[in-house]
Amino acid sequence: MEIPKGKLFAIGGAEDKGVDLEKGEVVRNNLNFFELGILRRIVEEAGGCTIRMEVITTASVIPNEVGENYLNAFGKIGCTNVGLLPIRNRADAMQQKYIDRIKNCDAIMFSGGNQLRLTTTFGGTEFLEIALSRYNDEMNFLVAGTSAGAMAMSNTMIYEGSASSAHLKGEVKITTGLGFMDDVIFDSHFEKRGRFGRLAQAIASNPSAIGIGLGEDTGMLIKDGNIMEAIGSGLVMIIDGHDIGHSNIADIPDGNPISIENIKVHFCEKGNGYLVRERKFIPNISEYKQEDVSKKDRKMKAV
Repeated sequence: MEIPKGKLFAIGGAEDKGVDLEKGEVVRNNLNFFELGILRRIVEEAGGCTIRMEVITTASVIPNEVGENYLNAFGKIGCTNVGLLPIRNRADAMQQKYIDRIKNCDAIMFSGGNQLRLTTTFGGTEFLEIALSRYNDEMNFLVAGTSAGAMAMSNTMIYEGSASSAHLKGEVKITTGLGFMDDVIFDSHFEKRGRFGRLAQAIASNPSAIGIGLGEDTGMLIKDGNIMEAIGSGLVMIIDGHDIGHSNIADIPDGNPISIENIKVHFCEKGNGYLVRERKFIPNISEYKQEDVSKKDRKMKAV
């Protein structure tokens, strides 16, 4: 098992919608950036304000506005070495100038919008291969994503599913994500948009995975591909389907209500932690001996 040396930072959103996928509307009246405390933590984990950060606004339909919001927010905390990658399609992603920039930065951040724009633009490209390689091999290389940017991080990605019909089989659409993390499925705007049902269905279909429901102004910092820490003012919900007993999801036609027994749920606030591989809730992650977990994981890798 390969233990990644880099860090992931998945954020639930609320700062730039770009487009409301459920209503099909462009949203420009809610471009307030997420809590600067979260942004400061991202910069701190990446190495401080001298780092080079590249912001990728591919997911948004209003990339210029979103990009300016990122630049302004980073500027408020003293970080000015920030670039915008205006990648709109696969041809852009293959341009050498952008590939060179992903090779030389210290951190990347995917904005919100439509997660399918991210996977269809970057899937199978050298750009993504370099980002994945750096995340796996380089200590402190950080990959952050908010809203759609967070949802695309995992190998399995939700790309569609209305909250009102998420209890019906087939209403939650899943595809392959960017692949920075296996065995998890992220969802965003979790409480505000009532997305428990769709993440539960995704986990019922993939019970080996852990569901991570990110509230707004809230995120999860993930180290070693395993050790998670809740950050921000809201809630992160963990959905674990490992001990599911009865499930009818394989036996019913599309459009029928699903039935699941014994799905496990954890509520995480700021400072709580969770170990993905051990499927263990940690009440106070700051008191947890993370170095011991890292040593144990790397020992497992050697074996």
